[in-house]
Amino acid sequence: MSTPSPIPRTASRVRSTSESTVELELNLDGTGASRIDTSVPFFDHMLTAFAKHSLTDLTVRASGDTDIDAHHTVEDVSIVLGQAILEALGDKSGISRYGDALVPLDEALAQAVVDISGRPYLVHTGEPVGFEHHLIGGHFTGSLVRHSFEAITFNAALTVHVRVLGGRDPHHIAEAEYKAFARAFRQAKALDPLVDGIPSTKGAL
Repeated sequence: MSTPSPIPRTASRVRSTSESTVELELNLDGTGASRIDTSVPFFDHMLTAFAKHSLTDLTVRASGDTDIDAHHTVEDVSIVLGQAILEALGDKSGISRYGDALVPLDEALAQAVVDISGRPYLVHTGEPVGFEHHLIGGHFTGSLVRHSFEAITFNAALTVHVRVLGGRDPHHIAEAEYKAFARAFRQAKALDPLVDGIPSTKGAL
């Protein structure tokens, strides 16, 4: 039986392009504390929910060409978040690896399954027709939910399945998705004292 590693699972990343500037810090073994300012208010709300429900301490400061579209800023923050998650996970020794969560928000219901597999793969289904075109909070289009998950998943090398099982209000649908992902990730990243080394028959993730 292994003992959870005392090595801090933290990361600090910076990304600067002609479209955005992102500074991000996280602690996978936190309490869910967050300070988020991406200049996209609804995305701030989603990242705050992710931090709270995944028990990840998260600080994000970002600015970008939101006068054109929120797309670049959301994409770049999500890329950096994924990179920071991958860095903070280290060699992944002692983690549970898998997580599964079913989360309601009023009429909306979403499920997320996470495998910290080292193999980037996203399956994302169930959002209602037209959701991708809906403006949430005046800045954030529904299509950015999937795009954000794609960027996080591929940069963190996660296998993620997200399913929307029901919902009418676009805000509720999006929030249920992020919260379900957060809860599943919380389980997957957790250090399990019963896990001896890397939880894979390959010996690496």
